[in-house]
Amino acid sequence: MSRRLLERWTTLREAEVPLAPIERTGSFRIVLGYPNLYFVGMSNLGFQGVYQLLNQAEDVVCERVFLPDDVDAEDLVRSGRPLVSFESGADLRGFHAVAFSVSFENDYLHVLKMLRMSGIPLRAADRGPRDPIVILGGAAMFLNPEPLAPFADVIAVGEGEALVPRLVEALAGAPDPRMGIGGLSEKDGFYVPSRVTVRYHDDGTVRGYDGPGPVVRQRAWPGSMPLPQSVILTPHTEMSMKYMVEISRGCPCMCRFCWAGYNYLPVRGFSRREIVDRAREVRAFTRKIGLVSTAVCDHPEIDGIVDDLAGLGYEVSVASLRLDDLTPGFVFKLADTGVQGLTLAPECGSDRMRRILNKQFTNAEILDKATWIFENGIQNLKLYYMVGLPWEEHSDVEAIVALTEQIRERMLAVARKRGRIGRIHPSVNPFVPKPGTPYQWLPMEDPKETDRKLQFLRKAFGRMPNVDAILKSARTGFSQSLLALGDRRVADALEHACVHGVDLKRAMRAVGLDPGFYLFRGRGRDEVLPWDVVDNGVAKSYYLRELDKSLAEKLSPHCPEIQGCIRCGVCVETPNPFYRLPEKWAHLGTSPRYLRTLPAAAEPAAR
Repeated sequence: MSRRLLERWTTLREAEVPLAPIERTGSFRIVLGYPNLYFVGMSNLGFQGVYQLLNQAEDVVCERVFLPDDVDAEDLVRSGRPLVSFESGADLRGFHAVAFSVSFENDYLHVLKMLRMSGIPLRAADRGPRDPIVILGGAAMFLNPEPLAPFADVIAVGEGEALVPRLVEALAGAPDPRMGIGGLSEKDGFYVPSRVTVRYHDDGTVRGYDGPGPVVRQRAWPGSMPLPQSVILTPHTEMSMKYMVEISRGCPCMCRFCWAGYNYLPVRGFSRREIVDRAREVRAFTRKIGLVSTAVCDHPEIDGIVDDLAGLGYEVSVASLRLDDLTPGFVFKLADTGVQGLTLAPECGSDRMRRILNKQFTNAEILDKATWIFENGIQNLKLYYMVGLPWEEHSDVEAIVALTEQIRERMLAVARKRGRIGRIHPSVNPFVPKPGTPYQWLPMEDPKETDRKLQFLRKAFGRMPNVDAILKSARTGFSQSLLALGDRRVADALEHACVHGVDLKRAMRAVGLDPGFYLFRGRGRDEVLPWDVVDNGVAKSYYLRELDKSLAEKLSPHCPEIQGCIRCGVCVETPNPFYRLPEKWAHLGTSPRYLRTLPAAAEPAAR
């Protein structure tokens, strides 16, 4: 390891505050990698959770490794030294397994760079018996694992709490960890790409897969899993010594663009008592706590949770809030703990576009809520928008400007009375169609058209006082879209980009692949999709009905919380006596059964 990197990692380690003891003895050695900088990786709750699960497993020692910055990476390459583990500085080739937690498509290339810096062959087919097993997991892997499939010995598909115990049992319990791969099955969420051969039509579309069948995406259940939480605090992240805890998983809104909304169904929550008891235990280490969820306000005990945390002296922050569940009382509670800013997601500027997206609130409601957000003491608002959405017109883009200006006027009206003016922070991203959503068949908008919209917004926001906009270019969405929608052949481009140090667009041309085939082509409804190798439980017929309703600008109800509903295909009635719904989330902390046998083409039962 370079002296500079060694000194930096030593400084980072010494600043860490562990919230639970970590065992450092065991015969099975695994290193958990986050394919980005330490600053990013240690802000990721999923990464910390898997690190804890692995270290709690019997006879397992888990260390971490992160992507070095550009200067350190160049130093490693120039010196010929390999990338080593964060804790002990051990050569990664000496571990039994190297696992990566991959949350975002833009980190795919970082996975290959870290393998290359470690001296581990990139492709699974090129590794020998002395090389460590390479395991990939994380949210991106249960959307579409195919672009990274040739580089993995095993891909864990689903939530770590359900997968880690089975993975450790198979690999650590075998005489040779490589032999243990044979004990991992697709029905339990483990994808072994070497078992599957992809066949293609002459037009380049996927014809089918030869292998053991779809990989069943795994879910974990409150009551049978540990509370997802920070296990290490550090000042060297954006969260800076903030204790993070996941209060619920899944979102009932069924927004048609949102991969998390569908892929984390059904909605599950952790109890107020469990959350607050743990927060009390770690209060001595920090006064900042972050509540993590795709639907914070949807938790049935959220008001009591915030009251309890405020009583413990915590400053409470929350992830992006859903407008349709936001109440004045909840905003006041947050402001009372010291929160100065909130993040909301209007997503678009017009009510028409929200009907297309299945967002069930209007501009009038947004403005009403913005008014009492400011009146209850919140000074700053961050607003998430997208452009390049399906069936979007220029008037919808103009509506983003109009809505932001109206929110700004509400802020100023309150600020004049109080003598304090806050800021509005619009953040605008190009829309990326994602697998596992009703929009998975749609093409991405022409980047030139998207950039014209973004330039229009850039000029409009630039003329607004007290507004600081962050706008991405369409180019930033190119790699993300390509990797989200790509098939296994895109792995060739990733490898070329890694080895030759070029961008993905140039690498695609070098290996003879047309980006337009993946990005700007509408997919047939009967087409085999690259991500069909994963069964996430949602019926394709449901996605197609939602796509048709989107085109017709028709709303669909939220996930209904009705016992036995199989409208989308994920849930089924269970004989569990604790699974009752006399009121919202009456099943909190129980374990509904996941329906694995619903055929993809079957029509879910009528409501």
